[in-house]
Amino acid sequence: MPVLVDDATFDDAVGAALDEVPVALMDLLDNVVFLVEDEPPEELGDLLGLYEGTPLTERGWGAEALLPDRIYLYRGPLSRMCDDLDHLRNEVTVTVVHEIAHHFGIDDERLHAMGWG
Repeated sequence: MPVLVDDATFDDAVGAALDEVPVALMDLLDNVVFLVEDEPPEELGDLLGLYEGTPLTERGWGAEALLPDRIYLYRGPLSRMCDDLDHLRNEVTVTVVHEIAHHFGIDDERLHAMGWG
């Protein structure tokens, strides 16, 4: 059964997940915004999160003029896969770490090998 939480509780889980990311790593994020949406675009199915942007490993000269990279967290799919608040908090944290890794140029295959898939 999915865990039902209000927007504020979900946002608190996202904030707690971001607090779990080491400060030294957060300081390396460059021009990134975190966004919470209810659902992913229909063509993406039940995606939990999405990184949209140019990974640091692919940026060249002039990258500072780019719009911010975006990390989306999708409330619906995350809530539907979890059966209690602790499980939701854990999945939000895993999703945050997973999407931040994409910002640093780490692909899904490598993330799965590292246990963050």
